[in-house]
Amino acid sequence: MSSKDLGYQIVYRGEMLPYFVEGGWVFFQRLKEYGGGYWLGRTYHDAFIFGLERPTSLSDGIDFIFLTIATERNSAKFDDEFKLT
Repeated sequence: MSSKDLGYQIVYRGEMLPYFVEGGWVFFQRLKEYGGGYWLGRTYHDAFIFGLERPTSLSDGIDFIFLTIATERNSAKFDDEFKLT
């Protein structure tokens, strides 16, 4: 899967986000002197909402995006036979 398939962009140090997609995922690269890695979140017209509360690697961030997409797709499914025990 490429970044276009998952809908994420990567902004490297010293660069700016060229455009944003409403609800799109963005990785912002951190300075190495502060630990490196990336901040991951979603962009909206008036907000940036962190997806993870800590810096992450690209591979862990992409895994998080996969899990989030799967959760969003299945969020409307209900099990009528579900019982708490």
